[in-house]
Amino acid sequence: MTKNYYNRNLNFIIFFFLYLSLLFGFFFDENLNFGAMPDWKYTDLPVIRELALDIKKTLLNYDNYGHRHSPVYLIFLSLLRKIGFSYEWIRFLHLNISLFLIFFFYKCLIFKFDKIEKNLLLLFSLTIFLSPTFRSLAIWPSSRVIGLIIFLISVYEFLKFLKNQKKINMWKNIVFLIISSYVSPNFSVFIIFFLYHYFRKIDYKDLIYILLFCFVCSIPAFYYIFILDINFLIVREPGTNSNLSNVYSFNLSDKIFIISSILFFHLSPFLINKEFLLNLVKPSKKEILFITQFYLINLYFFGYLIIYTGGGVFFQLSNLLFNNNYFFYLITLISLFVLCKLSRNSIKNYLIFFLLIISNIQNTIYHKYYDPLIMILFFTLINNPLNYKFFENRYNVFIVYSFYLVFIIMRLVKNNYSLT
Repeated sequence: MTKNYYNRNLNFIIFFFLYLSLLFGFFFDENLNFGAMPDWKYTDLPVIRELALDIKKTLLNYDNYGHRHSPVYLIFLSLLRKIGFSYEWIRFLHLNISLFLIFFFYKCLIFKFDKIEKNLLLLFSLTIFLSPTFRSLAIWPSSRVIGLIIFLISVYEFLKFLKNQKKINMWKNIVFLIISSYVSPNFSVFIIFFLYHYFRKIDYKDLIYILLFCFVCSIPAFYYIFILDINFLIVREPGTNSNLSNVYSFNLSDKIFIISSILFFHLSPFLINKEFLLNLVKPSKKEILFITQFYLINLYFFGYLIIYTGGGVFFQLSNLLFNNNYFFYLITLISLFVLCKLSRNSIKNYLIFFLLIISNIQNTIYHKYYDPLIMILFFTLINNPLNYKFFENRYNVFIVYSFYLVFIIMRLVKNNYSLT
């Protein structure tokens, strides 16, 4: 009783100081992701102003505003502006709404890891406060963090379905996934994961109902993008060459290499396990042959350029320190072995990693697309003994805190380097 009381008080103190740090970041214009502030000031605000004045005209010309994200959340923010909220109050409200990401992550954790001490799970969920992406997109409003919150609610309902097999949870899972996809379209690919699971768990009649429901719900998006031809998804990205006709990139090798290295970076705090590491350095001949062939094929077709910007920590470090991709290629090879080991005997894990790769259709690939999404997926949808063993030693949680503090320092150094 005394220990639980102490842990609850410790969590409250940690929450208080982390929330206070977010407020300081808000008032002092913290911008760890570097692009979050200009995205808000020069891309979001003009659209919000126009939406508040004439929503129909703005939506019909949305692709002319240079905005690559869904207008759904911007419509909500414009309504707040229309009823009298100042832009600073809109930002402050958004910051506090963003805290629901931590709350629903915690709910997922206590539901999935019901035998683990709740105070430890809460302490772990608070690490999201230190995610540079979360901090930036909470301080400078972005639809991505709101989409992630709704997606996490969808995941929570899916976890409940896995446990009780109730159809109401299945339908909630689908409905919240659709809403999250309208707010942030990259989450739409996860319908493949959920349908793959339901295909084996429910009867064909219910599966057909789900497919029909998804089809009907997708009609407004398809009509808006393809019939009205307001395809905001192909707006040119920063850093791309002006001679490029558009910013779609279907070079799958670029995505496999870049995103695999980013996944490895964000998964690294959870891989500190003796059994896993020993298994990693002793791959089977079949694994060596498969991954080596897969690696060499993608190496041949890899063509990601530094002018695209982004590319992840290892890609940027490789070019900054050595002015070439060799270090990055080495890390990518290690990353592929790690992802293979994590997905061993689990088609669902392979499917998740595949969906993360195809969810990005643009040339540029940024860390913010996967932070803190990777951590959330690892402890919710990805099935691997490592995520259970992680909580066997409570000090592993402090490794994650240390990881994010180092990541913040890296972001500060990078931002300062970019400005000089």
